[in-house]
Amino acid sequence: MKNAFTKNVDEIIRELETDRVKGLSAEEASQRLAKNGPNSLGEEKKVPLWKRFLQQFADAMTIILIAAAGLSAFMAFKSGGGFTEWIDVIVILAIVILNAVLGVYQEGKADQALAMLKKMSAPKTKVIRNGETILTNSENIVVGDVIAIDAGDSISADLRLITSRSLKAEESSLTGESVPVEKDADLVCPEDCGIGDRKNMLFMGTVVTYGRAKGVVVATGRDTELGKIANKLTSIEDEATPLQKNLSSLGKILAVVCIAVCIVVLLVQIFVQKQSWSDAMMTAVSLAVAAIPEGLAAVVTIVLSIGMTTMAENKAIVKRLLAVETLGCVDVICSDKTGTLTQNQMTVKVMYDGHRVINVEGGGYEPKGDIVDDDGNPLELDNVVTTLIRSAVLCNDAPIVRNDEGDYYCIGDPTEGSLTTLGMKAGMERGETMLSYPRETELPFDSDRKLMTTYHSGIAPDRWVAFTKGAPDVVFSRCTKYLDVDGEHEMTPEYLNNIREANHNFAIKAIRVLAFAYKEHPAGCVADFADEKDLVCLGLIGMIDPARKEAKDAIAVCREAGIRAVMITGDFKDSAVAISDNLEMRDENHQDAYSGEELNRMSDEELRKVVETTAVYARVSPEHKVRIVEALKANNHIASMTGDGVNDAMALKAADIGVAMGITGTDVSKNSADMILMDDNFATIVKAVEQGRIIYSNIRKFVSFLLSCNIGEILVIFILSLIPGGSEGSPFFGIAAPLTAIQLLWLNLVTDSFPALALGREKGEPGIMKLPPRAKNEPIINKEMLTTVSVQAVGIFLSVAGAFLAALASVNKGSTFFFGGDLGSGAVRPIDVARTVAFATLICAELFRAFAARSERISVFKLGIFSNRMMNASVGLSMFMLLAVIYIPGVNKIFDNVMISPLSWCVILPLALVPFILNELFKVIKNCLHK
Repeated sequence: MKNAFTKNVDEIIRELETDRVKGLSAEEASQRLAKNGPNSLGEEKKVPLWKRFLQQFADAMTIILIAAAGLSAFMAFKSGGGFTEWIDVIVILAIVILNAVLGVYQEGKADQALAMLKKMSAPKTKVIRNGETILTNSENIVVGDVIAIDAGDSISADLRLITSRSLKAEESSLTGESVPVEKDADLVCPEDCGIGDRKNMLFMGTVVTYGRAKGVVVATGRDTELGKIANKLTSIEDEATPLQKNLSSLGKILAVVCIAVCIVVLLVQIFVQKQSWSDAMMTAVSLAVAAIPEGLAAVVTIVLSIGMTTMAENKAIVKRLLAVETLGCVDVICSDKTGTLTQNQMTVKVMYDGHRVINVEGGGYEPKGDIVDDDGNPLELDNVVTTLIRSAVLCNDAPIVRNDEGDYYCIGDPTEGSLTTLGMKAGMERGETMLSYPRETELPFDSDRKLMTTYHSGIAPDRWVAFTKGAPDVVFSRCTKYLDVDGEHEMTPEYLNNIREANHNFAIKAIRVLAFAYKEHPAGCVADFADEKDLVCLGLIGMIDPARKEAKDAIAVCREAGIRAVMITGDFKDSAVAISDNLEMRDENHQDAYSGEELNRMSDEELRKVVETTAVYARVSPEHKVRIVEALKANNHIASMTGDGVNDAMALKAADIGVAMGITGTDVSKNSADMILMDDNFATIVKAVEQGRIIYSNIRKFVSFLLSCNIGEILVIFILSLIPGGSEGSPFFGIAAPLTAIQLLWLNLVTDSFPALALGREKGEPGIMKLPPRAKNEPIINKEMLTTVSVQAVGIFLSVAGAFLAALASVNKGSTFFFGGDLGSGAVRPIDVARTVAFATLICAELFRAFAARSERISVFKLGIFSNRMMNASVGLSMFMLLAVIYIPGVNKIFDNVMISPLSWCVILPLALVPFILNELFKVIKNCLHK
């Protein structure tokens, strides 16, 4: 039913063909369930495993590797070669498949962690059918069902109230309003009424905190307000992360360079060097393999998955692998207020006894904190303050209980829970106080009177004392006396002016204020609304939903890191501004605060200007949140949205990275988010941001490390392939590709990958959270990295080319310096010796250079050359494997190596140090220029 809030109860009952007393019959309910389906939001459609596996191959670098494998397979098949001819094909395909399996596995682990967060039991609802109240699964609820509602019930469908008594509902998950909303079945709302102001409705996903009622179901499943949000989520498409875009761009560039250089080399080999087609093709395949950093995808996947594990240990579950690094470049965090920046636990902060302001320390429902004066000294409670606190404990229906984990929580209205906690801080436990002063009767709260009164015995002999609480102006108008330390006094204009001024001062600080009064009655009297007059005023109690303890520090760290925190909430503007000022979210450049009503009057262009100076948005709808996030993204900000409610879901999905709360968060928000905070702590985001920055910094290190090696290999193969071999007896006779495809695969996948993984485990460099976030469009290979890669590639070329040419010339002259064996049999050719020397030089150069690559700015000698234990182990393992593939008979043949002379290392090791020395000198020069 549409616009049920605009119709009276009789119209609703008639249109839905139900009965307000008996409800639907069981038969009619079954028919409606069969026709309209279960009352559920449905499961988000999952991508099949086979499709997720195939998606891993949608990458330019992977496609080139597959093409190289196909070409090698064609040549092996055409030549009719044995197993050794197929090794290149097998290894390349194994690399591609391994990368795909790793990606699917890690994303699957994140899905499993998310599934563990879902509720294990289905909610139940009290339904009236055939005149009887039954408890049934919420999925079986249908439109027209009449629901019985009590305090504490979760609402499982959208309801139009039929009757209500002192009803309040907590709707923060839907509207962001932190204070329970009063409801009234007799109201008929206008058609343009917002969700938060539909006082005659209860909505799916909200909770009743006070009173009782009956309501008729007007919408179920995806037709509810909650369902509409879920429907809109499907229209928001996932965007690629900055790292995805960078790696995709890098892959395309490498693909173009690879194809162009391969074609040039192929033509030179055939038409200039007069090589055979098969030899020329093998050189081109070697070049293709050299151009593609095969280990890059695997290392990125492993490093990101390690980041996921680290974040999970720090209470943050990342659902998408590539979202890990996105946090590292976030420059705006849009946060919901209730439950994210605040504790979602109303807390008494101040009292006023008619003469002075009294402060209450502590936060939340845990009874820690003293009652103190303005100087912070513990206050000795006089009879006025004692009576004021006693009235707050007795005129109250919300106990505070403790769970098995030792956490305190409120059952009922959070405002009343804060009063119970106040009593506990003053030594008045609710249970004991209620036993000492039993409640004899009561006048429940209702929105017309704005008062609640409870009658208690045991305070005065043969008398009952009625304690009244309510809206300050209403209570003041009912008071004719006030209580002072020396007893009751007639109300004076001076007292009224003072207490009204105190109320005003509290209100402008967004403190919610209740006034308290009392009156004595004869024992055994009948509760009567007429009793709520000629009261004795006790004073005021003010409470607020306090900021999280860690949030202020976290926001300060964010500011230092160049990250702006923005509050987006459904709460009132004054409350939002007060909390933001308490958290120091606003500064000289970002002071503005806007309401949802003001946003409605703005065009998208106007909003794009406003978001640059605004720190607080209040009374906003889900659509407003999405508009704000999209305006930030349109201004090239990388925006994160944090929140726990249903109202956050669309913005969570629209943001570059959405962060949901794991404890208080709804299933809808968790499903929409990229990351889930298991401790609901805003400060955890700061740790995640730092981890994201460290991960991205490390990715830059090993991308630079791997690319410089690949470009160095391209230069070696490309330039040396242009050198003419000359006739027999010349120094370079028999020259060919200095490295074969299998050697390059071994180098790129095994030798380089271990140090690259060690670079991925580097700890964060000092001051990483004092650097500004990188720009959204900044490529991973910026000018700084390009210069570093170029210097390193030239260094690698010089060292490898020098070793290769020296070895080839030496062996061609008959020297035994590099090879002590017999070349006369033809089993070992000069080119085989030269290739082995080049292979060893390149690997050693990479291993030495890995130490220098540990920082882009700081010298490895300052970091501590052996301070990364994983790097030490990786280099040692790679060196051992290098010796194995050169000196173990049979194994060396597979990798096109021969047993070179031990004297060869006298040339190999000094030349291998050239790139390391160049890197360290480049850092010194760069730092001097920077200073």
